[in-house]
Amino acid sequence: MALVTPPPPDHTARPSRTTRRLAVTAAGLLAAGGLALSQLPSAGAEEAPAAPADTVRPAAEAMTVAPYLYNGWGDPPDPTTVMDATGVSWFTLAFVLSNGYCDPQWDGQRPLAGGVDEQTIETVRAAGGDVIPSFGGWSGNKLESSCGTAEELAAAYQQVIDAYGLAAIDIDIEAEAYDDPATQQRTVDALLAVQAANPGLKVYITFGTGQNGPDTSLIQRAADSGLTVDGWTIMPFNFGGNGQDMGQLTVQAAEGLKNSLVEIYGYGEEEAYGHMGISSMNGTTDVGETITPADFETILGYAQDVQLSRLTFWSVNRDRPCEGGGADSCSGVDQEPWEFTGVLARYIG
Repeated sequence: MALVTPPPPDHTARPSRTTRRLAVTAAGLLAAGGLALSQLPSAGAEEAPAAPADTVRPAAEAMTVAPYLYNGWGDPPDPTTVMDATGVSWFTLAFVLSNGYCDPQWDGQRPLAGGVDEQTIETVRAAGGDVIPSFGGWSGNKLESSCGTAEELAAAYQQVIDAYGLAAIDIDIEAEAYDDPATQQRTVDALLAVQAANPGLKVYITFGTGQNGPDTSLIQRAADSGLTVDGWTIMPFNFGGNGQDMGQLTVQAAEGLKNSLVEIYGYGEEEAYGHMGISSMNGTTDVGETITPADFETILGYAQDVQLSRLTFWSVNRDRPCEGGGADSCSGVDQEPWEFTGVLARYIG
């Protein structure tokens, strides 16, 4: 994802909150691949109320298109404005990080309950949509690294799942969290436990790529451990595409991902496409590549042809015109407000 550096936490002003730890049965843990049959840690945690039973969730198909919305900077737009203008109904809400040891908070500093992020979720849901919280990103203290065991990491994921009654989560694994084999394995084992405890929960993994496809270490580790996810989602930008056709480079990288899934999981091509996603960046990227609405049309056409499971981009905050280069709150390219979102919102899965 884009090179986000959250502001330093304000520990003195941080509101208190309650948490809810993962309760996985012994059978569930066995199904998760042999995690220790012990009660997951709950020191200092209190039971939080479950999501209201009458909460309305939109059709699952709509979650395929879920652009990133970030409350940390960039003049976050009112999500209902974007929904009304484009027809999109889901957002990927970024980022859940660690505030201290294995303690999930938005950007590692904003509470799960009572803050702007919960307000955003309530606003989207009241308008008939929903959100996919994203764990990780490029910078900040990641739960995947700070949690000492897979059980603890699964418990941290579960806190967020329970806090909002989630239908899906996104694990945006980058930088040192991706590069460390032990962290990769911890993440895989935690997701196995979470899947066992939450039947029907959709799990997406978002990670970087080269122009010909991604590194396959995490895919191989997941397959070896028996983990399947709903969408292996590559980020085809910040990869040396300056001056090139970023739409076609995105397709090229996605085809590389497809080939890897066919080889590692033994999928047929159609099945592989059904476990794939693309997470682009709109406008001027961190390294000076230019991704235009026309490139998003190329991405849309490809996704429609092969039926991908996920389409997203960084970010709705930037889906507005501005003078000069791209910034936190605009794209830096010629566009109409919310034009990138509107392109992907036309996807029919």
